Amino acid sequence: MKSFITDTFLLQNKYAEELYFNYAEKLPIIDYHNHLSPKDIAENRVFENISKVWIAGDHYKWRAMRTLGINENCITGNASDLEKFEAWAKTVPHTLRNPLFHWTHLELKRYFGIDELLNENNAKEIFENTSAQLQQADKSCQGLLSLVNAETVCTTEDPTDTLEYHKTLNESDFNTKVSTAFRPDKAILIENEDYNSYINKLSEVVGFEINSFQNLKDALYNRIEAFNAIGCKICDHGLNNISYEEFTDNEINIIFESKRNNQPLNHTQIEQFKTALLLFLGETYHQFGWIQQYHLGALRNNNARMHRVLGPDTGWDSIGDFKQAANLSKFLNRLDGNDKLTKTIIYNLNPADNEIFATMIGNFNDGSVKGKVQFGSSWWFLDQKDGIIKQLNALSNMGLISCFIGMLTDSRSFLSFPRHEYFRRVICNLFGEEMANGELPNDIELVGKTISDICYYNAKEYFDF
Repeated sequence: MKSFITDTFLLQNKYAEELYFNYAEKLPIIDYHNHLSPKDIAENRVFENISKVWIAGDHYKWRAMRTLGINENCITGNASDLEKFEAWAKTVPHTLRNPLFHWTHLELKRYFGIDELLNENNAKEIFENTSAQLQQADKSCQGLLSLVNAETVCTTEDPTDTLEYHKTLNESDFNTKVSTAFRPDKAILIENEDYNSYINKLSEVVGFEINSFQNLKDALYNRIEAFNAIGCKICDHGLNNISYEEFTDNEINIIFESKRNNQPLNHTQIEQFKTALLLFLGETYHQFGWIQQYHLGALRNNNARMHRVLGPDTGWDSIGDFKQAANLSKFLNRLDGNDKLTKTIIYNLNPADNEIFATMIGNFNDGSVKGKVQFGSSWWFLDQKDGIIKQLNALSNMGLISCFIGMLTDSRSFLSFPRHEYFRRVICNLFGEEMANGELPNDIELVGKTISDICYYNAKEYFDF
C-alpha cells in the first residue's frame, strides 16, 4: 500500500501549505543537540545495512517491539540484522498513532524514496533495497547529513573524551559544521556507585590527582578549556531536577573527601555537593561565553533487572514527577545575582510542568540578549505532534514564541533528521489554522517570518556557530 506521506502531510489548509513550502521547507538544519557518533562522521562510516543505522541504539523502537512481545534476541540480542529488521517491520503496523509510525515512513521516503507502508510482508525487499542504497557515496554518514541540508550538528561528549574526531572534522572539508557539547553529569552525580571510578578516569585524562573539591574544579576547568579550544560553545546536563541546597566551602570539601574514601553520604550532603558543582560550572560557562542546557525530568533506569543486563539508555526510562520550580529559580537567581548567568536552555519532560518552565524563563530574560533564557523544544517522550503543540502553546501564551530557537533531534540515529521536517509541518499547521480561523492576521509575510525565525534564523543567531 502506498504511504500517506504526501506533500501536504500534516498541512490542513492553504495557509499552512504556504507557510511550510515558502518559509520553512528549504531552510538548512541546525541540530544543536544530538548523540550522533563523531567517530562515524569523521570516518564517514558506510553502514552495512539499514538495521545498523536505523534499529541499533534506537530505544524508541525497542520499547515498541517489547510491548508487542518481540523477543529481546531480535532487539538487542544475537539475531541477524535481517531478523531484527523483520521484527521491526512486523511492529510498525501496530504503531498507529505513535510518532514512530510517522517517523518511520518519513525516513523511508526522504532517505530512500520508498513510498509504501512497511510491514512484515515487504520487509525483506525493503531491507535489501535500503541496504543497497546505503552503499552509495551519498548515503554514507556525511552523505546522509548533506542530504537533509544539515548546516550544523552538535554531538554530546563526556569531559574524558579525547575529542580526536572533532579535531579531525575541524580540519576536514566536510561542509556540515560538527561541534560538540560538554556533558559533565558523571562528575556531578556523586551518589552513583561508580563515581570514584569515574573520577579516577578523569584524573588520568587531566594528568593530576583529584583528591579535593578544588582538584575536581581544576580538572573540569581543564577539560572546558580543551573543549573550548576545538570550538565547543555549549554544555548539556541530563538531570532529574536542579539541586539547590545551601552549603559552605568546608562542607563541600568534607563531602568530596568522604566520597573519595568510600564513606556514605546522606541526601543533604549529596544535594549540597551537586549545588556547589553546578554553580561552579554555571559560572565557568559564563566566563567562556558558552550556552548551558538542562534536560530535566527523566526518571531513568526503572527496570533494575534489565539495567543490569543491558545497561543505561536501552529503553527503561520514563517521565518523572520531580519538583522543578523552587530549586530552578534559586539556581538561576544565584547565577543572575552574580551577573554570571549565561545563555540558558531548559527542557521539560513532564507536560504537567510546561507552564512552570514557560514562565520561569521570563524571570531571567533581562533584555541583554534576545531570548537569553529559552524554554527548550519538546523532547524524548514529548517530541511528537501533541507534545510539540503543547510546548508551543505554553510558550506562546506566557512568553514570545517568535524568539524560540526551534527543534533538535536529540537522537543517536543518522536517519532521524526528518524530525525537523515533522516539527516544521506541525508548527506551520498550527499557525495556518489560526490564520484560517481569523485568530492571526492574513499577513503571510509577518507570520512567515516568524516561522522562518523559529525554524532556523533564531538558532543561527543564538548559537553563532
